[in-house]
Amino acid sequence: MAPEPTKAAIRSFWRRRAVRKLLLGFAAILFVMIYGIVGYQALGWTFFDALYQVVITISGVGYGEVRPSNSAAARIHTMIVIALGISSVAYTLGVFVQFLAEGELLGYFGRQRMMRQIEELSGHTIVAGFGRVGALVCEELTAAEQPLVVVELSHERAGEIEARGFLCVTGDATEEKVLKEAGIERARVLVSAMPNDAENVFITLTGRQLAPNLLIIARAEQPSTVKKLKHAGADHVVMPAAIGAHRIVSLVTNPAAVQFIELVTQRASLAIEMDELPIHVASGLAGHSLRDADIKRRTGVIVIAIKRADGGLEFPPSGDEVLAPGDTLVILGNRAHLDQFRRQFFKA
Repeated sequence: MAPEPTKAAIRSFWRRRAVRKLLLGFAAILFVMIYGIVGYQALGWTFFDALYQVVITISGVGYGEVRPSNSAAARIHTMIVIALGISSVAYTLGVFVQFLAEGELLGYFGRQRMMRQIEELSGHTIVAGFGRVGALVCEELTAAEQPLVVVELSHERAGEIEARGFLCVTGDATEEKVLKEAGIERARVLVSAMPNDAENVFITLTGRQLAPNLLIIARAEQPSTVKKLKHAGADHVVMPAAIGAHRIVSLVTNPAAVQFIELVTQRASLAIEMDELPIHVASGLAGHSLRDADIKRRTGVIVIAIKRADGGLEFPPSGDEVLAPGDTLVILGNRAHLDQFRRQFFKA
């Protein structure tokens, strides 16, 4: 497994403001020590004596002077070391306490653990953007028990994402390294849910270049963007505004159909689900017709459509044509029936 995600997380950690302030404090202490050692050596002290004197001086231990400071220069130098040392140590301790109080250290180890979890994922969904649409997508995927990783540019929103239990990579989803951190080479789906159409086009382009076989679903706000997203490599383009308008009209003209669709698509209702299952060579359905397979009697599942390998759609299916590898069945039933269908015909 490539170590790049961990390195990226470490770089992000060292760029944080609290960490930089802590490093500045340690640098100030180091400067005081070098200044003190060089000054005492200029007064004729050995390096070890000078080092010991500086350490006990800035630490406030006060064991006593290594050598008597009889000269004015030695006393002035010692007073300067004391003043600078106390200031730098006090500043560093204050920053360190703030560092711990803000949870930076715990957050760092939490991010390291999260990056390891992302590295172990395979076949997951990457959701780019955690706005209104992205948040709803994540909630629905979680309800469907689908693993996901969120890519979010805002550090403030990334904290909210992590608090809600989602795996998150902070960065610009249009950049290759950020998508690689999210495991795009191992992902199954990329959902580009940014509110800006241009960003969705760039994310789609980048995702398609990194993973040619990836399923990409992109959000669009303007109808003119749909064609651009398709050219960029999106498999499906969704316009939330158009879907909302269509649903409103459907509720006005055909409310019964809308209620049925909601019953089927909302998993939290009566466990009635719609699923798509591709037919492989080893499947028990390959080379048989729906009538011969007798799916409804044997499993309780209803086949509502057949998506042929050449792109054709049979709705409703006739039941007499032979199923071939590469075709996809669109089926409807409760979860127990769907599980029985998979055991019966997709044992391999």
